[in-house]
Amino acid sequence: MRTRSRAQAAAALVLTALLGVPDLLLSPSPGPRTDTAYTSTSTTGMQADTTEDTAVTFRGLVFDLCEAPPLAVMSAWRKSSPYGAVGVPYAGRGGECPGRSRPTRSWVAEVHRMGWRLLPLFTGAQPPCAKPLADGPPVAAAGREGAVVREGVIGRAPVAQGQEEGSEAVRAAHALGMTRGSALYVSLKSYDLDDPSCVRTTLDYIRAWNREVRRHGYVPGLRSHADAGVLHMEHARRAGTGDLPSAMWFARWNHRPSLYEERALHPYAWRVKRRIHQYEGEVTEEYGGHRLTVGRSLADAPVARIRR
Repeated sequence: MRTRSRAQAAAALVLTALLGVPDLLLSPSPGPRTDTAYTSTSTTGMQADTTEDTAVTFRGLVFDLCEAPPLAVMSAWRKSSPYGAVGVPYAGRGGECPGRSRPTRSWVAEVHRMGWRLLPLFTGAQPPCAKPLADGPPVAAAGREGAVVREGVIGRAPVAQGQEEGSEAVRAAHALGMTRGSALYVSLKSYDLDDPSCVRTTLDYIRAWNREVRRHGYVPGLRSHADAGVLHMEHARRAGTGDLPSAMWFARWNHRPSLYEERALHPYAWRVKRRIHQYEGEVTEEYGGHRLTVGRSLADAPVARIRR
């Protein structure tokens, strides 16, 4: 009996050394829920989360777009589309959707009443080495100087900037009726992982943003291309870096939704109710007589908790 126990302990130590995530060994597999909102009792699937464990999660199809659609459109799509959640930018001065219509508190409350789950996107400062990728949203290349005064670009004080924008993300979410336990996703454009200075700057910003969001009891997530921000976070995880996102929303436009076969992520990292795969983008669809151009995603991840 003792020999068997030692063998099991040795196997556990090997897995822990390989993955660098002890809590993975105790994490359950994702359940078969579809198009459902429920309360999560899981960990982040990679490291202990510092938020209160009150995150509402959703498993099903998500559409995302640059602006908040009119309520009539949201009602029609709720009745006739296969989607159960919507991702929409709600705050921030960077990203690829400048000047678009942002959700209001009444819009958030009404679409929640319709049964939609919300994935709020914070479009904050962007890496100074942003670049386009073939199967992701097009971006304009940013300059190299990256000073703090350049609005929309991570500058020379990334920690302070990340903390400031994390606080901004929380304040804006709270003003829209999103309470503690809500997931907030910071959106990063594609960027050059072969640029060491840019990589360090971006990681410092993201970690500071995560810490500030967690400090206020919200759940920090990241949306980026699988071969950019998501791969960057996986490299950081393998290196033992802390203060990483609790959830990953990765863009890989392969037209085949898959949460747990993404090559940029270890199969057991961000495993339990912590992943979203955007598998198609810039697709035009029509439901209930209303046409939108959207990104398509499959989710099993935290969403916003809306004040009733």
